[in-house]
Amino acid sequence: MLRFKPLTAAFLGAALIAQPVGALAKDDKEFVVVNEEMGVPVFPYDITDKPYKIVGPVKAGVRKATIFSKEPSQKKIYKEVWERGRKMDADAVINVTYGDSHISAFSWGKTNALGFAIRFLTDEEIAAGVTGDTAPDPANYTEEMFKSANKKPK
Repeated sequence: MLRFKPLTAAFLGAALIAQPVGALAKDDKEFVVVNEEMGVPVFPYDITDKPYKIVGPVKAGVRKATIFSKEPSQKKIYKEVWERGRKMDADAVINVTYGDSHISAFSWGKTNALGFAIRFLTDEEIAAGVTGDTAPDPANYTEEMFKSANKKPK
């Protein structure tokens, strides 16, 4: 029993030092939201408990390295979507949808994902009466909506 104590102490020490994923987010945000399963603020649904403004549409594609490579995981797709949303200064990306991979002229397989980058309203904006937006439902997505995807607002 004594020889297991150092190992147990090491695990406990590591657990105390490690921070939860949500704690790694920026401290200057009033409302931090992270998809705990994926580790990024990307969701396949709308967020209804906090008002937000739509920053813009997000479009991402994840390619397979070879024809024998595995399909990209949901986690990998969401991380790519979040990279695009983060560059748009978004707080989260919502209503994300993606399909099966398809072979193209430049890829052995590519999975496209679509969603909407959002920024949460501050307490001051809410107090001033600013109303939030509602993102389109993925069932109603059109190509036209995503022509200006991944552009940082001016």
